[in-house]
Amino acid sequence: MTRRDMLLAAAVASLWGFNFVVISWGMEGIPPLFFVAVRFALVALAVIVVPRPLAGWKTVVGVGLFMSLGQFALLYTSIALGLQPGVAALLLQAQVVLTIVVAALALRERPTRMQAIGVLVGTVGLGIVALGRGGDAPALAVVLCLLAALSWAIGNVISRRAGPVAPAKRLGALSLTVWSSLVVPLPALGLSMLFEGPDAIAAGIAAFGWRPILSTLYTAGLCTLVGYAIFNALLARNRSASVVPWVLLAPVVAMASAALLLGQVPNVWETAGGLVLVAGVFVANAPGPRAKPPASPQSAPRADIVPGPARRAP
Repeated sequence: MTRRDMLLAAAVASLWGFNFVVISWGMEGIPPLFFVAVRFALVALAVIVVPRPLAGWKTVVGVGLFMSLGQFALLYTSIALGLQPGVAALLLQAQVVLTIVVAALALRERPTRMQAIGVLVGTVGLGIVALGRGGDAPALAVVLCLLAALSWAIGNVISRRAGPVAPAKRLGALSLTVWSSLVVPLPALGLSMLFEGPDAIAAGIAAFGWRPILSTLYTAGLCTLVGYAIFNALLARNRSASVVPWVLLAPVVAMASAALLLGQVPNVWETAGGLVLVAGVFVANAPGPRAKPPASPQSAPRADIVPGPARRAP
């Protein structure tokens, strides 16, 4: 990666990390499920300029339900229940190890040795965070955040099973993200009506001042549209193994900004467990052995020699 691309990758990871603090800051007085509906209603407006993905509606709906509605409804609710934004950012990274597990079950994808080690290490980290939270957050908030990571993982597998879906390479997953957001607003509003009630929604509308507006513009505009656009551009001109690890900066930024701006400092167990979890994610994302270069013409097999049966790769 060039220095410019590294700076862009760090900037995107910082945008995504600071996003957790912005959500917590802007959601004060706003019901979380209603806040999710407003956010994705704004994202959905981008379908006017972003072409439709090359995927069937089954895939679009599946990604919308799990990667967007499920993930963010559970995440926003966990933060509203008292989970610190920094800890939420750490726990959400469990989506990496959970994606490997879900893909193994649903797609019969056998994990590599490094992925299996990463899943094991990440699970240990999650256990440390869950057991050592010290009463700082309700157990329900921790469980909901982990369910948000699971929902994200299921959305990842649905997207992976669909294969390439972008109408243009430079759009990457942005087109699927934008179009799947059409699935979110009405179900989120319905869930808000069911669990939060009309009175809470009315109070949220009345309280929707400049802070919730700025928060929504940040999460929908900068994080989703601008962030994904830059990240996809980086993936288009660099190896995935060089770009993806930069995402691990997000929980670091989230924890640092929550400590500085909100005075929310994670306890020792949360910090230790988070570091173990991030280590597991890093191991699971580690690139495998590089493929051997093709044989040169001088070392190519002779045409008059019949090769033996092909050996299946281990």
